[in-house]
Amino acid sequence: MVLSKLRFLSLFFLLSLSIIFYIYTDIASAYSLQQQLTLLLLVIAIYFWTLSSLPIATSSFVLIGLMLLFGVVEEPEEAFTGFMSSALYFILVLSLISAALVSSGIDRVFAHIILKFSRGGFRAILFGLPLLILWMPVFLPSAVARFRILEPIIEELNTRFGFGQESLFRKYCMYLIGMFNQNSTMVVFTGGGFPILAAQLLKDFGDAEISWLGWFLRIAPPLWMAMLVISFSVWFYFKKQSDSLDLINTKVSKVENEKLPPRFWWIILPFGIMIVSWIVLDHQQVPLILAPLLLVGYYGMPVNGLITNKTVRNYDWESFLLIGSSFSLGYVIEKNGTAFVLAEQLLSFLPDDLGEFGNLVIIACFIFVLRFLFVVPSTSMIIIFPIVMNYAHILGLSIIASAFLVIMIIGGVTILPIHSPTTFLAFQKKAFSIKEQIIVGSYSSVIILVIAITWAVFVW
Repeated sequence: MVLSKLRFLSLFFLLSLSIIFYIYTDIASAYSLQQQLTLLLLVIAIYFWTLSSLPIATSSFVLIGLMLLFGVVEEPEEAFTGFMSSALYFILVLSLISAALVSSGIDRVFAHIILKFSRGGFRAILFGLPLLILWMPVFLPSAVARFRILEPIIEELNTRFGFGQESLFRKYCMYLIGMFNQNSTMVVFTGGGFPILAAQLLKDFGDAEISWLGWFLRIAPPLWMAMLVISFSVWFYFKKQSDSLDLINTKVSKVENEKLPPRFWWIILPFGIMIVSWIVLDHQQVPLILAPLLLVGYYGMPVNGLITNKTVRNYDWESFLLIGSSFSLGYVIEKNGTAFVLAEQLLSFLPDDLGEFGNLVIIACFIFVLRFLFVVPSTSMIIIFPIVMNYAHILGLSIIASAFLVIMIIGGVTILPIHSPTTFLAFQKKAFSIKEQIIVGSYSSVIILVIAITWAVFVW
């Protein structure tokens, strides 16, 4: 209830401010009728994605219908452009691969690693779990799948160590597999739906295609620096809010060595080959989606039986429709010039001669405010990215620096539980209060914001 009220008040304030500017200034004259209808469509879309009780799948169809009704597309097929993006199907096949890895028992391997850490006591877990989560997106793309794997292990260890439900150990670990886990997804653009879409948008709107390794080398250093700083600070914050860890078991019982899942190497080696192909092959010659498409076929072979019709039916098709329709809206905003005019309007409110640093700070604040309105990082990226790319073009800023600034800020915002799926899942476990969620989420978001600006100015 509190979250809905906060979101409603934020949305109401920004929309009211926009309406006042629209009515009492000459802003409207800068837009054509089609662009004004596109802005109206954007407002309706934000309502659908935040406050509306309309089901996600239904709102996605309505959004496409409104594109046709408002006449913001010249041909009906253009309203479905988002569903023709390879990024959308890349997300689909990687989700199927994640499901296949979990059903094959690969999750038990991660569980065994953590249980081995536990032999050194709870401090070994607290030190080793963040490092494991930093690398997990490389091997398991879905952040939700990583949460589902790690959550029962954390609960088991919390009991083994003799802690209660309000323990510092459980609270901190839930933060790690919730907010920390969500942020780590950005380290590779094959790490989940959000970075995949970001890489596609960088190619479509920034005219820049980046390799797997190029992405990793650009974003891993600032992201890991931010996350390690945040994790230490959050630990000390929770330590002040929770009971001491002194009067508990320091070690758990010895963990039995567990055999690898059947056909483990036949499952993991092709997956490793797929990752290597992303690193070494030229994406302009070999489409990035080719390797995962072939891997889905391999996992679906009767001898493996890891991907079946049931696996496909169980996929989150609501999110597929949401991302596809929002992708279409993003293309419309860019194609009819609405994004360009919005960028120009933003410039009109800025002082002259801000310089590169000042302009990047303004962009960062703009991204941060808009991101707060969206529940799903992917939808906010699709809407915000074209506007920022036009802003960067007008000011002559680095496209790569501006793009990664957008990516890190949008991916780093976890102020409210609704700002990402794993953050919401962790909050549902009642390990920390809404006050603690907002404090920790705000702090981590600001740290990522500051480091992203620093990297955009001096490195990217």
